[in-house]
Amino acid sequence: MSHRLGILLGDDIGPEVVPEAVKVAKAALAVSGGEVAWSELPIGRAAWQAMGTTMPDGTLDRLAALDGWILGPIGHQAYRHLDDKAVNPHPIIRKHFEMFANLRPALSYPELPSLHKDVDVMLVRDNHEGLQPDRSMFKGWGEMMPSPDMAISIRLITRQNTERLARVACELAMGRRKHVTSVHKDTVAPMTCGLFAEACRDVAADYPDIAFDEVMVDTFALKAVMEPGQFDVVVISNMFGDIMSDLVAGLVGGLGMAPALQQGEKYAMAQAAHGSAPDIAGLGIANPYAEIMSMQMLLAWLGRRSGDAAVTRAAAAMERAVNAVIEEAQALTPDLGGTAATSEMGDAIADAAGAFAEDR
Repeated sequence: MSHRLGILLGDDIGPEVVPEAVKVAKAALAVSGGEVAWSELPIGRAAWQAMGTTMPDGTLDRLAALDGWILGPIGHQAYRHLDDKAVNPHPIIRKHFEMFANLRPALSYPELPSLHKDVDVMLVRDNHEGLQPDRSMFKGWGEMMPSPDMAISIRLITRQNTERLARVACELAMGRRKHVTSVHKDTVAPMTCGLFAEACRDVAADYPDIAFDEVMVDTFALKAVMEPGQFDVVVISNMFGDIMSDLVAGLVGGLGMAPALQQGEKYAMAQAAHGSAPDIAGLGIANPYAEIMSMQMLLAWLGRRSGDAAVTRAAAAMERAVNAVIEEAQALTPDLGGTAATSEMGDAIADAAGAFAEDR
């Protein structure tokens, strides 16, 4: 069974950390027997400099011919003013390919510094709706200024989108600790948050083996900081999820420990939660963990979707390899307390992934 995956390096540290994720995946696949053809596509600032646009013509068509891809961090804030061709690519890609679910795990490791040692939570964040004006409308824009002194933002919540988001959360929970928490604020927003909460309840009713509860978003922030071990899978709307995923990442060491997967019905995109970190670009010290584990999530999704045991085995080997390298603490980047370069940490994980992929 052959698959096709894309590589989009992104900006700043992207060309340093994305190749490490691909290297680890290739090492695991080479031993597990998973067959993947790789295609690299230009995107971001490098594409703008070479081709005059951050999203070259034909990119979406080329991506449509793939099963999924990894997208490196995009430093759009630094060059969004250049011209109208310097667009932010990732909201366009998410929307075009209906990647409605943003899976953002936070996991603490006993060997690494963190505020808590019992964090193992998966945030399932909406990608399409909420307050984000760049993705909440079919046409037009979700914000407006009727006068120079008035600004209005529209929050969009639909039952259909929330139900499919909640179903992703419930399916994930069935393979974890069978607990789903819906996070909202229906006491303040009884229509939008109320609809979100109602749709989550309706879907959870189809999963009698799952413990389902609800928490107000401010209360979730409090409980997550004080006792994060009580949460398993969290289903949450777009803006709330964007903020809370950074909060839980802070509990386990920061955004360098925050992988993510953008998931739809047909396509998925590995895209770590962290930014492009221009302050350390080119120094060779960027932590590749988030990109490697984002790639691991992509392979796991691809294995489930296709029923390809070899790809599933490669994904499992990647996870075991990361755990082993962190436990041994011999090849960690400076932010994790080590002295290794980005490529040295990637090499160590790739070597371990190949060894673990031999296990049947």
